[in-house]
Amino acid sequence: MFIQIADHLVHCVVEGPQDAPPLVLLHSIGTTQHVWDLQAPALARHFRVIRPDMRGHGFTGLPPGDHTMQSLAGDVVALLDALGIGQAHVAGLSIGARIALQLAADFPERVSSLLLIGAALEYPDPATWQARIDAVRAQGTQVLADAVMPRWVAQPDAPSGLGLRTMLLRTDAEGYAAAAAALRDARAEEVRGRIRAPTTLVVGELDPASPVEAAEALRDGIPGAALLVLPGIRHIPNYEAAEELTAAMLAHLGALPAAAADPLEAGLAVRRAVLGEAHVARASAAVTALDAPFQDYITRNVWGQIWTRPGLPRHTRSLLTLAMMAALARHEEFVLHVKATRQTGVTPEELAEVLLQVGAYAGVPVANHALKLAKETLRAMEEAT
Repeated sequence: MFIQIADHLVHCVVEGPQDAPPLVLLHSIGTTQHVWDLQAPALARHFRVIRPDMRGHGFTGLPPGDHTMQSLAGDVVALLDALGIGQAHVAGLSIGARIALQLAADFPERVSSLLLIGAALEYPDPATWQARIDAVRAQGTQVLADAVMPRWVAQPDAPSGLGLRTMLLRTDAEGYAAAAAALRDARAEEVRGRIRAPTTLVVGELDPASPVEAAEALRDGIPGAALLVLPGIRHIPNYEAAEELTAAMLAHLGALPAAAADPLEAGLAVRRAVLGEAHVARASAAVTALDAPFQDYITRNVWGQIWTRPGLPRHTRSLLTLAMMAALARHEEFVLHVKATRQTGVTPEELAEVLLQVGAYAGVPVANHALKLAKETLRAMEEAT
């Protein structure tokens, strides 16, 4: 549909039940709302999914002048107003994530929760962005393609990578440049310390634009925020880690009171998000008639109704589980959850602190053995990357 807001015409796709909780998906610079194509169908079963094209991208109009984060956040507010929506969950990718942060800082009453993918408080440095702006205005977006694509995806020549390249090449040069100006001028102090919405961050392990350490710093500045790291993934995970990203989004939204997700579906989503898609696939393939009822029980009641509760961030639940499995000498389960730290964002330093606590309160022998297992597991994880 097309909606007139203020000084330009916005193109957006709206899917899902009319009376479902609204969810806005904001795409990255140089792409369109189609970047969410693989996530939208699953989300639209439970949410009213709203996918706008950003100013100067896709079929959305381009008002004159450079954009700012404030003007782009204002576009989201105007779109919600036009659709008669007071408050919505907001997911953003790259610049979309930075717009979502600005929206939550400036209009907190309009944001139910945030899901931020490839997010950063600011994207240094301004000189690099200005060089991109000048090059695109002179030669079009094709001047960026060879340099940008390896930053976006690990396999630029795969069909999904070629599709993203096509989106970039079809982006209006002035639309890209005006959005790049918003990234050039965005400053951390505009939003730092102002975010209070329930938040989950997702970042690719190899993301050069939003490195893991930057995502960790952003997480630490948002009360209760959780962080999921996608192994081997760069800046845009929507295609190369489509299932993992969809599971993470459903898990985040399923942990919120308004989501009303089925416990089994929510449990599967959060289990995949915490333990990884490959592990859950292997475990599911190994289920027999003997353990099927038990697997259903833990998926519904542990993963679907405990891990999805909003009272504790997933990062905290991961720390607690590691401590309990170490203290109870549940070695196999402890190793499983050490492997899951790549998804839950628990660092080796935090794990070391947990095991010190275990040693103090549950005994040195169990903590010592857990340290040995943790070292072996983390070493194997490092060698596998």
